[in-house]
Amino acid sequence: MHILQTVAPSNLNRDDTGSPKDALFGGFRRARISSQAQKRAVRVAFRDWPLLSEEERAVRTKRLVEELLRRLAGVEEEELARRAIENALNALGFGVKEGRTEYLLFLGNRELDALAQGIRENLEALSGEVKGKKKAEVPPELKKALERVLDGGKAVDLALFGRMLADRPELGVDAAAQVAHALSTHKVDREFDFYTAVDDLNPKEDTGAGMMGDVEFYSATLYRYAVVDLDKLVENLQGDKELALKGVLAFLEAFALTLPSGKQNSFAAHNPPLFVAFRAGEGMPRNLATAFEAPLRPKEEVPLSRLSAEALLKEWAKFDRVYGPLEPEWKGALDLTGAEGDGVPRLENLKALKEKAAEAVKVLLGV
Repeated sequence: MHILQTVAPSNLNRDDTGSPKDALFGGFRRARISSQAQKRAVRVAFRDWPLLSEEERAVRTKRLVEELLRRLAGVEEEELARRAIENALNALGFGVKEGRTEYLLFLGNRELDALAQGIRENLEALSGEVKGKKKAEVPPELKKALERVLDGGKAVDLALFGRMLADRPELGVDAAAQVAHALSTHKVDREFDFYTAVDDLNPKEDTGAGMMGDVEFYSATLYRYAVVDLDKLVENLQGDKELALKGVLAFLEAFALTLPSGKQNSFAAHNPPLFVAFRAGEGMPRNLATAFEAPLRPKEEVPLSRLSAEALLKEWAKFDRVYGPLEPEWKGALDLTGAEGDGVPRLENLKALKEKAAEAVKVLLGV
């Protein structure tokens, strides 16, 4: 996927000092939105729109003990259930301290259901009640049974974005999707908004602001790019090609229409993308950010978005000419910029784009 999105003054993704993230590219300062922030926005869209059901999604949390307790509703002794959960998680290598796991865990909802069921069925053994202990020695066969449920749970977001468990690498999942850091197609300078707040109950004779401060921002035309490995996605979803198709289309829509939500109450930069293109087929992925290695410069009466789309299409055609197209290949674009450039069929709306992408994925997956 290749997206061009012009955002008004905003601070959608900030660093530890509160400044909007940026990067050097081609020797010039560019606006930047991190890949992690974009993936988080996609996962929120999966949940809130909703594009995927709860059982087709995953949860990333340190509060696994409380979540499993919720799924063990009906167990009479909560303290016994809590002890069983903590012993099970410790046995799995997910160290629990003060009721929280030591690091964020990304688990599918089906995995959580299966884990809760395994704990329910072995409550006494895991709680230590059988031996009169608070910390049970989990039998090896029970530990292996609990490990077997951690198979990704056919959660689409987990299959797309992967899971890394430093202490248990064998339970990790290699991501099927890669998301680039969004970069502006032109150089940017950060600006400051100095603001004041008035105390509504100030007496008239007491002049001055009740509070003041400043916030950094910029506006930019961003190039955003992502790629999905269909074979890896099917593998991560345990061979479920229909779910892989659903997941790809959900990702296409969510990635196209979402951005991180930083400082939106202050800026309301709700600017949909002006150019959305996809290509599908067999061959090497191509990030086209090099179209903007030399930063674009505004031209009178020609928007940066149109200049960006024309540069993108030119780079696309150049790579096709030198390296050849994908074989087989499908492609299409939504273009609200009026850019000149051939080679990528223009489609009428997002629905048509999703239908064209679905046609491609069905052939590639053999659905």
